[in-house]
Amino acid sequence: MRHSIKNVLVTGGSSGIGAETVKVFYNEGHRVYFTYRSGQKAAQELMVELCGNASGDDRISAHAWDAASRDSLEHLCEEIQIVPDILINNAAVGSATVKKLSDDPYEQDYYMMVVNAVSPLWMVRKFLPVMKERGGKIINVSSVGGGITQFPNFTTADGMSKAAVAFMTRQLAAELTHHPVDVFAVCPGAVETPMFGASTLDHLDDAGRERLIKRLPAGRLIQSAEVAEIIRYLCSPQAEIMRGAVVDASLGLGSNPGLLSNFS
Repeated sequence: MRHSIKNVLVTGGSSGIGAETVKVFYNEGHRVYFTYRSGQKAAQELMVELCGNASGDDRISAHAWDAASRDSLEHLCEEIQIVPDILINNAAVGSATVKKLSDDPYEQDYYMMVVNAVSPLWMVRKFLPVMKERGGKIINVSSVGGGITQFPNFTTADGMSKAAVAFMTRQLAAELTHHPVDVFAVCPGAVETPMFGASTLDHLDDAGRERLIKRLPAGRLIQSAEVAEIIRYLCSPQAEIMRGAVVDASLGLGSNPGLLSNFS
């Protein structure tokens, strides 16, 4: 990774796992393009942290993008004017954040599937023809819920969308067997992000939050930077033999989902 500068596209890069992933690749010297939907202020703050300029520099730029819109994807491609060497499909909505898009449960199901599963497919379809000839890496961020196992009482459409991401990863790996494109999925567990906070932690009092965290594997939340490091490794030459892998990055929650789903 350090021997050549890559063009890296990170969707949903203004906060959480996406922001930490942006930091990793920018700090390694790569050219990073990242997207946000409504987090323009957070995106600007991230660029100030990295390069001292809210507008970015010649190695980092932020781009507004609506994952549910094909027109928005076309506009994004016109803005960045590159085919990424590394595509990281990270943007997603969760069971709480999807409510910002609609109050209707049927529309929430729609947005879950389109944003979480269909938009990564659109991204791949857009860039894959060139990547197949030139080579590249595709990292799809799924979730332990759906990507690895199931959690009773969690939103069905959320798990379905993440299962679709894991399937897409395996399908692409099968189709790309003889092409120089490595495809992986990462399935995080209970990560300390705004999304997990909105869906699970924020409605608990201090005692409830402490009880939940103690039930988790290792008695702690996963940090976004830990997941970003896994993504970085999967983009290294050493990870090539793992192509097609759907990586359980849940600290063991995928092996014992009852720790979370049975919490009360």
